[in-house]
Amino acid sequence: MIEPSAALGVVVIALGMVLTPGPNMVYLTSRAISQGRRAGLVSLAGTAVGFGCYLLAATAGLSALFVAVPAAYTTVKIAGALYLAWLAWGMLRPGGRSPFEARDLAPERDRRLFGMGLLTNLLNPKIALMYAALLPQFVTPADGATGSQLLQLGAVQIAVAVTVNGLIVLTAASVSGFLAARPRVMTVQRWVAGTVLGGFAVRTALGPSPTTT
Repeated sequence: MIEPSAALGVVVIALGMVLTPGPNMVYLTSRAISQGRRAGLVSLAGTAVGFGCYLLAATAGLSALFVAVPAAYTTVKIAGALYLAWLAWGMLRPGGRSPFEARDLAPERDRRLFGMGLLTNLLNPKIALMYAALLPQFVTPADGATGSQLLQLGAVQIAVAVTVNGLIVLTAASVSGFLAARPRVMTVQRWVAGTVLGGFAVRTALGPSPTTT
């Protein structure tokens, strides 16, 4: 069993990451605003499966691979940091857009919505770093099988992420309408979100290598 402190630590990190604008939030809010809540929830189901894929990869030894081959981890870390910086610039640059600013997306069928949600999550560097570098730090070998602990910690992260993203999908249209009627609030929200995302990019680039478990 995992320690309660480890579970709490994962909850805090998961909340911080899911509330930081990134590929998942941008896609899910855009889909929910343009095609409705149901489409957003179908996309979210694909996103949830993506979390499961990362969790299975982590328990299969992805973290150990990065420990054994530091260059592989460094490559993923730098690529992820650059991608997050690009997203931040998209919000901070003149004419940038907020994650809650309405976007026109062509309607898609459920199968494609699910697939797009899955692909968006699989290509999300924040999630790759979560499972490859952060979750393993909460594993305590003395508490039992590390694979079992990773599964439990991953389940905690998935529960937090799916719950928060689900609330975002259900409220995206209302939040978008509120911000659209208040351009100054929209601008402040965009700058805050972009700054936080940029800070996360810097922290990712300068962060330490994964620890052994």
